[in-house]
Amino acid sequence: MNIRSLTRGDGVVIGAAVVLFIASFLDLSGYECPSGVDCSGYSANAWDSLSVLMGIYLAGIIGAALLIVSRAMPGRKVVGFELGQFGAAFTVYSLWTMFWTIIDAGDAGAGLILGLLATLALAGGAVATPLVPALKAPLMGAPRPAQAVQPAYGSQPGQGYGYPGAQQQFGTQPGQQQPYGAQPGQQQPEHQAAAPQASQGGGAPAGDFTPFWFAVPVARPLYGEDGAPNPIAELAPGTWYLAVEQRGPGLVAQTQDGRRGVLQDTTGIQRG
Repeated sequence: MNIRSLTRGDGVVIGAAVVLFIASFLDLSGYECPSGVDCSGYSANAWDSLSVLMGIYLAGIIGAALLIVSRAMPGRKVVGFELGQFGAAFTVYSLWTMFWTIIDAGDAGAGLILGLLATLALAGGAVATPLVPALKAPLMGAPRPAQAVQPAYGSQPGQGYGYPGAQQQFGTQPGQQQPYGAQPGQQQPEHQAAAPQASQGGGAPAGDFTPFWFAVPVARPLYGEDGAPNPIAELAPGTWYLAVEQRGPGLVAQTQDGRRGVLQDTTGIQRG
């Protein structure tokens, strides 16, 4: 999984899950044992109670894991629900159970108090990430594309990025055959130079779209050009992709491995 596909909300979820795991080893009760009294039953942690461990601590950790896995496998469903929806449900359930457990406890210990704070952050991050733009921002910024990269669409040295329909330089080049009656160094008339291009392209004018590099602010699915509902790839933040064609409100993008598909959501993309 590309770490640059993680959002700030995912960072909150991961941090809260780590804190929740640490809290599971702390005492559930804050009862202070008098000297000379066996208080082994009061110093138990979550691992000494299966119901508390599974219903609160592991439920929250499993929910966090499902949320992160859903980033690597977008669109993956289980019994009709996406993995991210399952993960969010687990985190909310963990918070709900922890809330009533700490109310019922006579003297909450560090394990319950820290666990409550962790489940609050965990459920909050899971629910608020799709809604809050600040949490949907990438956890790590996208690097600028390398200037020395040679694109694969007919670019020439020193001419930048080539693309279909790019403006051609008219006139004779070294070794190019001169037209009949032309003097050395004399340029061809524009209407004569453009005639072969029109015949080669079937008379169709070149498109106005100019391919460009871009990066997405958050992970977004790339759908097939045939209109299939399932994504063929995921565009990850921090990686530069090539837009080769405008397709309605979307873009036809090409990945590094040569796959092409339609990016339907182009809001907030960063042009290179």
